[in-house]
Amino acid sequence: MAPTENDLKVGDLIDISRGLYRHWAVYVGDGFVVHLALASNVQGASADSLMSVPNEKALVKKEKLRDVVGNDKWEINNSLDEKNKPRPAEDIARDACARVGETLPYNVIKKNCEHFANDLRYGKAKSMQVGAGAAAAGVGGTILMASFIPPVAVVGAALYACALVLTWKNR
Repeated sequence: MAPTENDLKVGDLIDISRGLYRHWAVYVGDGFVVHLALASNVQGASADSLMSVPNEKALVKKEKLRDVVGNDKWEINNSLDEKNKPRPAEDIARDACARVGETLPYNVIKKNCEHFANDLRYGKAKSMQVGAGAAAAGVGGTILMASFIPPVAVVGAALYACALVLTWKNR
């Protein structure tokens, strides 16, 4: 059963499925979330789209959960609580709201919305989807080679997978 706003507690991490990637936000109460949103110059791309340059800037925004989620599926995802002690809820909300309006560097591998949300909740900037992406890229590269995709595509996928793995290991 899908969660509702009534299920949320201040400090919860919201994991929003956007198809090929997941967008993350922190619940700060009264139906609002704080999240890291990309500013995109691509016409028709949303503020948290991946259709932008990986090393650009992102804006910390406070918006209604329903506006950020839109029609996408979402869940409460505090799965790192098993290995990391969450900060006190009031500290998470205070620090999240204090960052609203800040422009931060953005990098899909090193400084993405999941890093931002986990840093607020745990005091540690982590991204599990970056690690999962590296594994998927490795498998994807193997499938591409088996499908006789042009060698340049295979090399590109392999280089991208290597960059993801190295970045993930060096966190």
